[in-house]
Amino acid sequence: MVASTTSSPTNRHKPLNIALLGYRSNPYSGGQGVYLKHLAKALVDMGHRVDVISGEPYPELDARVGLVKLPGLNLYANPNPAWPLTQQRWRDPLNVFEWASYWSGGFPEPFTFGHRLLRHFKITRPRYDIIHDNQSLCTGLLGLMRRGYAVTSTIHHPITFDRDIALQNTQEWGLRLLIRRWHRFLQMQTQVTRQLPYITTVSENSRRDIASAFGISEKRIKVVLNGIDSDIFQPMPAVAREPYHLITTASADQPLKGTQHLIPAVADLAARYPDLKLTFIGAPKPGGKTEQLIQSLLLDRHIEFHHGLSFDEIKQLYAKASVAVVPSEYEGFGFPAGEAMACAVPLVSTDGGALPEVVGDAGVIVPSKNPQALAQAIGDLFENPAERARLSEAGRRRMVEHFSWARTAWEFTQHYHQVIARES
Repeated sequence: MVASTTSSPTNRHKPLNIALLGYRSNPYSGGQGVYLKHLAKALVDMGHRVDVISGEPYPELDARVGLVKLPGLNLYANPNPAWPLTQQRWRDPLNVFEWASYWSGGFPEPFTFGHRLLRHFKITRPRYDIIHDNQSLCTGLLGLMRRGYAVTSTIHHPITFDRDIALQNTQEWGLRLLIRRWHRFLQMQTQVTRQLPYITTVSENSRRDIASAFGISEKRIKVVLNGIDSDIFQPMPAVAREPYHLITTASADQPLKGTQHLIPAVADLAARYPDLKLTFIGAPKPGGKTEQLIQSLLLDRHIEFHHGLSFDEIKQLYAKASVAVVPSEYEGFGFPAGEAMACAVPLVSTDGGALPEVVGDAGVIVPSKNPQALAQAIGDLFENPAERARLSEAGRRRMVEHFSWARTAWEFTQHYHQVIARES
């Protein structure tokens, strides 16, 4: 074993050496980046030593957390994706593969991250008690297991849902081919998942869906709920809430996030409430379907987009809103719902995926893919200040009492010790 044996009964309370893996870890967009940022901090708060091993974009971490950078070509963030291979990088076959896969419509990052990860371990031979993968599900994990490392992986939700919902929302044959091509990495993730002995996920709903999507038993999957940082996301009583002001956090052009259902609901509401405003935390693709839908429904003056924000700026936007909306068709957990509730914003959420587990009875839940239901629920809250006040208080209380990163870190510590003990 390369890993040390700190999981013996006499060592159960000693700090662990933990590696958290993320093939891309932006903490400001995407739940996986948020997950790594906060879980790493919560684990070091417990006294563990934690390194995050990440591809680009890199995370912003607590000063006590180490960052090991495994740079790839980061083609999706480059305005000229052709240039990276002009700087001697063409000598590495892995870079050539990543570049060619990108230009043929694929998404190579999980695969290439795994090979860079395995290369790093072969060269540096670091000592970790546990390696915790954050949904790369790359073949490199199997290589690390063969080298004697204890490995566990978190799957937030099966990306098969993203693919299937994207296919359901387009009839263009060329685009459907591109969607299938981009999701080819799922073949690797399916094969790796079936060989991983230890898997965690973030909700009961995700556990059922992962078992079905990957053809494994639910008994192999442990649920460890996410936390919500209620210190960062908290009410700002000094900021007045604006009437008829909606807020949502969504990748505006991903069908999974339900923007295509929220925009028609906003059109319905704008006819009744001329001062209605919808704030998006996120940005649409220029000229994409979201922009086209907004323009076709003449909603430009009612909708504004914000992106690249700090947590404090996001919190201030929540403080101004009178109602938050999560219109997703599917969520493996639902950070936007939890963050809005932590900021004491009354919430309207769909029943997509695990959202009812997060929201509970502290928000209004409506059927997914139903603009009329969204409009009705939002309008009802606009007309009922007492209910808004009740949900504001209930949502904040639910997040503080049931969704803390300290609890998440404690549960993972128990899980890590179990994995290490079984692999020793």
